Amino acid sequence: MTVQQIIDGLINGDLPRAIEIFAPELILCAAIVLLLLVRMIFGVQRIPACWVALLGTLVAFTGVFAQFMYLKTDLSITGVADTPVEELAARLASAYHLTPEGVGSVGGFFTDLLMHDQFTLFFRLGLLLFVVLVIALTVLTGIPDNDDGPDFYTLLLGSTVGMMLAVGANNLLMIFLGIEMMSVPSYAMVGFLKGRRQSSEAALKYVVYGAGAAGVMLYGLSLIAGILGTLSLPELAGHFVTVMHGETFGPTNAAAVTLVLGIMMVLVGFAFKLSLVPFHFWCPDAFEGAAAEVGGFLSVASKAASFALLVRFLLAFSGPEEVLHGLRVFLGIGLAVIACLSMTLGNLAAYTQTNVKRLLAYSTIAHAGYMLMAVSALLIITDAPATEGWTRSQIFYQSARAVEGLMYYLAVYLFMNLVAFSVVAILRNETYSEEIDSYNGLVHQNPATKLLCLAMLMAMFSLVGLPPFGGFFAKLQIFTSVLYAADLHWSMWVLLAVAGANTVFSLVYYLRVLKAMFINPEPEERRAIQTPALVGTYIALIALPIFLLGASPLQSDLTDTANYVARTLFR
Repeated sequence: MTVQQIIDGLINGDLPRAIEIFAPELILCAAIVLLLLVRMIFGVQRIPACWVALLGTLVAFTGVFAQFMYLKTDLSITGVADTPVEELAARLASAYHLTPEGVGSVGGFFTDLLMHDQFTLFFRLGLLLFVVLVIALTVLTGIPDNDDGPDFYTLLLGSTVGMMLAVGANNLLMIFLGIEMMSVPSYAMVGFLKGRRQSSEAALKYVVYGAGAAGVMLYGLSLIAGILGTLSLPELAGHFVTVMHGETFGPTNAAAVTLVLGIMMVLVGFAFKLSLVPFHFWCPDAFEGAAAEVGGFLSVASKAASFALLVRFLLAFSGPEEVLHGLRVFLGIGLAVIACLSMTLGNLAAYTQTNVKRLLAYSTIAHAGYMLMAVSALLIITDAPATEGWTRSQIFYQSARAVEGLMYYLAVYLFMNLVAFSVVAILRNETYSEEIDSYNGLVHQNPATKLLCLAMLMAMFSLVGLPPFGGFFAKLQIFTSVLYAADLHWSMWVLLAVAGANTVFSLVYYLRVLKAMFINPEPEERRAIQTPALVGTYIALIALPIFLLGASPLQSDLTDTANYVARTLFR
């Protein structure tokens, strides 16, 4: 084949469609290049790096929003806009030159290395929205400064590109590439506060644990590819059935044991990114040593991308065959055990913490356990055909509900964790401390500081899962899925009981922070804190969704959208 034939094949084949779908990632890559060129040509004083990063992320966000609405409103099929929402979607589709053959066509692209569907678009959209809010926070808090801005935002956007690749991975190699692309920049971001021993030590621990987890994960991927003879996720289940030759799934079968070993090694990589027990050791040190802005980014973005990838990876082993039934039950119970350990250790370890960032790190570990419940329930429910009394429509509906609960939880978690870390970052600039004792009596300060305290109250109550905040409804959805799964396997009852007990336990340490803010007396030697009004406005804007997602029509809108997206995974 000549070079000209290769080029013609790319131009007339998959490449134009792939570029149309991949345009938001290309925009982020262009923003990274601009960040480097701006410093070289104009200097950081004339064009601050934060505005380049913010503009590039906003354009990429708009592009993904246009793609999502193009599919959701069926403009790719009808081409007619009847409502204001559809009219907006049509205008965006025209601005980004979306076509029915490109974005309107669901399926693999880049030779099926990546998947383009509503599930991928939902997570790409959430990730970019979160990065926009994080960049806005860094502008308000002043970390990073102008000199370090290009480096910091290059790492931030580079990690985001890796996350966007991860949520659409359709190949075992893309799983590893996505995980590593979002991990490596985050190592440098944790140690970005130069001159601080604690920050450098945290980054070193993060790198060491990350390298070990990556090695184990890569070996697991090689085992899966070696035993099944394919790297494509959609082919894994079929190849496993073929390899088993009708034999039952069990510890005496070499192929089954090898595959399980490979999957467990891959799950080590996921557990590291999700800070699940027993691969959570890096999390408290990294969060405490890093800037609060970085901690907030890692606590939400990496979890959202990793959970999306975890769901796609595990659903690759779906099928009606008996051998797949045994594999899914084994994985579902195993994940339930990890969820119980993560919730319990995270909540109990948080009791003794005096540093707010370290407390929130253990809270992150616990919430990863809560979210893992939905994945465990999903695996048990999708296996329901082997159990009498469940129709195909019930299995489809409850499987979608489990994924819907996970998506809703992540959407609420985005705002409540961002609020918590934002308040820590802002108060750090005012009190020069991140200890709980430094928050004593803050509610008696100026109106903007009072607003920070109120936002923290909303975030903490939502993290516990109290009504009427979004965290209550998010936990209710996941608990409901586990309850339905309990009809299929008794282990889900244990998982539900442990989760309920941990929800009660968590109330104590969250209330410690609120007690310091609202009840404890203010230190006499403290100087007056004058939180800027603009900062208070930002906190109010990101705290408002915590309430709206729990007690407003927005709750129903997000639920319907999440359910629509989840159902597309099981068609």
